Amino acid sequence: MRERLKHLGTGVAIYGAGDAAIQLVNFGLLAVYVKGGFLTSVDYGALAILIALEAFCRVISRLGLDGAFMRYYHDRGEQVPVLASTIAWFLAATGFVFFGLLWLLAPWLSGLLFDDPQYVVPLRLMLVNTYGMSLTFIPFHVMRLRNQAATYSAFAFARSVGTLILRIVLVIGMGLGVTGMYAADLIVTLVLVPLLLPWFRPYLRKAFSPDELRVVLRFGLPRVPHGLAQQALEGGNKLLLSAYIPQAQLGVYQNAFTLGTAVKFFMSAFETAWAPFYYDAARRPDGRHTLSRMTTYAAAVLVLLVAGTSAVARDVVLVMLTPDYLPAVNVLPIVALALAFQGLYLLTSIGLNLTSRTEFYPVATIAAATTGLSAGFLLMPTLGVTGAALALLTAYVVQASVAYIFARRFYPIDYEWGRIFRIVAAGVVAAAAARWLPEMPPLAGLLVRGTTVVVVFTGLIWISGFLRATERAFLHERIARVRRVRREAGRA
Repeated sequence: MRERLKHLGTGVAIYGAGDAAIQLVNFGLLAVYVKGGFLTSVDYGALAILIALEAFCRVISRLGLDGAFMRYYHDRGEQVPVLASTIAWFLAATGFVFFGLLWLLAPWLSGLLFDDPQYVVPLRLMLVNTYGMSLTFIPFHVMRLRNQAATYSAFAFARSVGTLILRIVLVIGMGLGVTGMYAADLIVTLVLVPLLLPWFRPYLRKAFSPDELRVVLRFGLPRVPHGLAQQALEGGNKLLLSAYIPQAQLGVYQNAFTLGTAVKFFMSAFETAWAPFYYDAARRPDGRHTLSRMTTYAAAVLVLLVAGTSAVARDVVLVMLTPDYLPAVNVLPIVALALAFQGLYLLTSIGLNLTSRTEFYPVATIAAATTGLSAGFLLMPTLGVTGAALALLTAYVVQASVAYIFARRFYPIDYEWGRIFRIVAAGVVAAAAARWLPEMPPLAGLLVRGTTVVVVFTGLIWISGFLRATERAFLHERIARVRRVRREAGRA
């Protein structure tokens, strides 16, 4: 168990190191863009719409075949190039038709979606960039499946550095606004794709198998409604909200999502390492026990991040943005909690992948999207951005619940719900303790409240009997090792 925990933790840390650069760049530049006046709240409203559209287009660009590639990679052996080539040529052709049509219709779409015709250019840049990235899952999945986490993260880091430099030049230096952001993305993609050729070449051949295509489509296509409905949870939520509020207020909602970076960052890093881990663990005799224990640990991190986000919401808004964005204070904790339920869904729905019962993913996600959008119709007209956040939370609760019921039917795992409930209780107390602290300058409040959440949460976990004897022994061992390393470093 220790070795598997170490393996998963190392994977999360390495993948997270690559993603961290992207997240930190976006988080840091947010303050510069807002306080420097380089992007207005109206621009952020347009970004919310563009990001939502990009998410839908990304699903169509891959048709669920990225998941099929990972599912059948180990099974195909020497025939993996046929699998990869069939997927690649099919997606290249279908994507050319789909994105070409949208590119031609961009002026009309822009008139429907935006208040200003200037956003037609970033819309077109987004479409070209999404098509350019549509096949990069092949080399990136190969890196993950071969446990080349450091290489994967190196590419992620390089992409983040390139994006940072170009956004500074195009958005801040040249004042190109939203157009500059998407131009930076496209330029980085044009550089990145050739660098991935060493991972493409062994798998891309002049080969196409209709039989293989039928197999991968049978696996992947049921994931498309699921993927579209999944994007409707956030993207559709924002598009619906744009019908009820001015674009500037939509920008406030978009930045509340950006300030939820901590939860999304962990989920992104964890999900990247989680899929290869659970496919491997499921083949072992004690696989279900291992998956249950890892779910408990991941839930603890999610709860801590939600508690911290809730406690520092007002402070982080004032530090990163301006008082004009204070309506985001009420939104941020709700969004963080919604994203935590999305994380719970990722943790507890794995039985559907492990048993290839992917046809039930759309059931869960469509139910969630339908519930969330229905709640949005009811709540957004009166509650605005807060109503949108509540609708999002409702959707993710439904998704996690329905997917868990189906996954448990086909691949039952005895999760440690008693321990998870204790984690939740510790998180609630920690967040409440931090929020009860007196008012202080925003930066001081961010540090003090954040520290309070960590200390109270950790203390409650330690004294509540949550940790088993083996876990306490493991922690004592790690602490002793750190102290020993420090003493040796001091002597040197």
